[in-house]
Amino acid sequence: MFLAAWLILAFLFAMQEYLGLRSTNYKILLSSEIIGWSLHFLLWGAVTQLLWSYFWDRIQSVSGWKLLTRLLPISICVSILQEVIYVATFPLFITPLRSWTYLERLSYFLRAELVTNIAIFWTIFLLFRGVGYYQKYREREMASSRLETQLVSAQLRALRMQLNPHFLFNTMNGISSLMRSDVEAADEMLERLSRLLRMTLDRGDSLQVRLEEEMDFVTTYLSIQAMRFGPRLRYDVNVSNDVLECTVPTMILQPVVENAYIHGISRCPEGGYLCIEARRQDRHLMFRVRNTGRGLETLQADGPAREGIGIANIRARLELHYGAEQSFTLREISGGEVEAIILLPFDNSLASNHEPATRNAYDSGGGC
Repeated sequence: MFLAAWLILAFLFAMQEYLGLRSTNYKILLSSEIIGWSLHFLLWGAVTQLLWSYFWDRIQSVSGWKLLTRLLPISICVSILQEVIYVATFPLFITPLRSWTYLERLSYFLRAELVTNIAIFWTIFLLFRGVGYYQKYREREMASSRLETQLVSAQLRALRMQLNPHFLFNTMNGISSLMRSDVEAADEMLERLSRLLRMTLDRGDSLQVRLEEEMDFVTTYLSIQAMRFGPRLRYDVNVSNDVLECTVPTMILQPVVENAYIHGISRCPEGGYLCIEARRQDRHLMFRVRNTGRGLETLQADGPAREGIGIANIRARLELHYGAEQSFTLREISGGEVEAIILLPFDNSLASNHEPATRNAYDSGGGC
């Protein structure tokens, strides 16, 4: 790379000098100009490679007084040595110089080019220092990025650890209440809860899972709640086939569904209806959870902490995962119905190539 760069400079300088001499009617071969300038700059290419390979660390560390006491003398010596080699090997195509001795030619070129050579040496030095500063900047930037990523992962794991016992506590309360009325149903709920726990353990520390796995978790949770509420609960799950392979944050839907039960359906003696929908919307993956109940009045009555652990946890995790590229809205529609909508960037890195479908294993027969 260094030699190629210097050869390009050699060609440009050769053309400039050739055209200048031709304009004064001085006859000279273009090949002689190219050979002379190529030799001159190839010597600097060798110096550049030598500095890069063996003196990189010293170039990056030298500063202050050492620049004057060490590097300045070195730059003068290298510049003189370059001319010594150049004059010794340079083809004598300039007629007036052919009768001169080696020392006379060396003295001539030193007077003409020593200052330029020193300037070239310091240009190389400053270029290497600049590259070194840029590398250090990139290393600090990458280290900062790694630390930020590790911090975000730690925060997400902490939020998930907060969510798991919260979900388990609420589910165990449901089993406890069922024990008084139907022991067999409570036993079945415990089996389904153990399946949920196995799913959680199988995921390990994964922060994201395929949507199909997330829906398996949600439908198992729905089956537990269906046993608890009996005929008072009706629900539909509609997921398009073209989004099943997308990646989503672990346990992103379960807290929303749980919130719909606790603050909506469970507050109505006659029960209620729940609908879960997942589909692609332009460049986003959209989740919609709708439930009947008493609207948002039960949430508003709880004051500033009305959203509870589950919903606050979702908002925090979405912000950490996607920043401004996500949204989560919770609103009352009409007649006590509440709708929660989550929009995530559509990640189809694992998506299959089959056509979208409106019905699949998660469809329960209705529509939202």
